[in-house]
Amino acid sequence: MDKIVLMKKSNYESIINQGDKLILVDFFADWCGPCQALNPVLQRIAKENTNKLSVIKINIDKNPALATNLGVRSVPNLLLYRNGKIVWRQAGSKPYHELNSELKVFINR
Repeated sequence: MDKIVLMKKSNYESIINQGDKLILVDFFADWCGPCQALNPVLQRIAKENTNKLSVIKINIDKNPALATNLGVRSVPNLLLYRNGKIVWRQAGSKPYHELNSELKVFINR
């Protein structure tokens, strides 16, 4: 998983526009307990789907304008992109089996 601090909107756009590869963006905060609990779940999902999915972590405290522009009002907040478009969104934390099941619908397309 990559932790990224974005300085420009164009950086974000170049990250989410990676062709057919799915990009799962995790908006998080260091002070957020559920965000910390979600980390191992995201690491496992990223490891199991290396060729099909990239997981990117974005700290909302360091990127408040981006979070606001994307309607991120709480953390953790997950956005799944395909070809630069949001195809799925989830606010809050879920256990591995639930999150993996929801993402597999997109990964297996």
